[in-house]
Amino acid sequence: MLSFNEYLDMVNAAVAAIKYPAAPRGLYEPIAYTMSLGGKRIRPSLVLMACDAFGGNVTDAVAPAVGLELFHNFTLLHDDVMDKADIRRGKPTVHIKWNDNTAILSGDAMLTTATRYISKAPVPVMPEVMTLFNKTAMEIYEGQQYDMEFENRMDVREDEYLNMIRLKTSVLIGCACKMGAVIAGGDSNDASLLYRFGELIGLAFQLQDDLLDVYGDEKSFGKAIGGDIMNNKKTFMLIKALELSQGADRDELLSWINADNPDRAEKVAAVTKIYTHAGIREIAEKRISVYTEEALDTLAGINMTDEGKQAFRAFANMLMERKK
Repeated sequence: MLSFNEYLDMVNAAVAAIKYPAAPRGLYEPIAYTMSLGGKRIRPSLVLMACDAFGGNVTDAVAPAVGLELFHNFTLLHDDVMDKADIRRGKPTVHIKWNDNTAILSGDAMLTTATRYISKAPVPVMPEVMTLFNKTAMEIYEGQQYDMEFENRMDVREDEYLNMIRLKTSVLIGCACKMGAVIAGGDSNDASLLYRFGELIGLAFQLQDDLLDVYGDEKSFGKAIGGDIMNNKKTFMLIKALELSQGADRDELLSWINADNPDRAEKVAAVTKIYTHAGIREIAEKRISVYTEEALDTLAGINMTDEGKQAFRAFANMLMERKK
């Protein structure tokens, strides 16, 4: 087994080696730009790690792993159009640097390119890999639809939110884990358990993102704190605050949600104080811990080498050690 950073290096090298057609430049240049912005590359690295953990040839998993990273970035490119986001990884988003039409069409081309790479999985397992990918892709689209619908609702329940983030975020991490296991020829039950591990870690990861957006250290988190609060994003934090806050706190929270063009620093500070009064931080931390422990319990039941299990435990710890 290699270290996670070594799998990451393999992914980065493969992404850098992608050859895009020279023309039409307006179609392919935004794709190359998007892929040059970097990112954590968690999902493709997990494909390689899972393949290795089940005794497969890691080289067989490189192209599908790159395909999964292309797909992930395709979803971000289109999300940025829908969210009207200006910045992605510290750089202008494609629809800002070019325009909306370019972002949509280049995103479509990224999706097709991703499918081509994923279909390069070894022939014996290619149908299963493609079935897994297609199922995951449809679930992610469903999650995005729910997320958009939640923008216009004030009655979003906790279970609805958790299902939305499972679809929008967690299933792709689960897919990455299972895809590597399938490519390696791993036992189907063990591959499914590793999928569940990834899904649970994905839930913990997204809830931690919600928490860090309120209480995180801006330098460590990598983006401005309070963005979710300013956008009235229906996160776990806001949903629980609407459920649990009472009296003056609840009235103030609703007034900030309904305020037009509020001062950023004032709103973030006030809403954060309400979250603290309602104990939302502790509730979120407990839920993150529950999902993480359940993921590790699932990992313990997989028929995998101790070295493989240690690699996935280390990965889980790495995700959960982001600065609060």
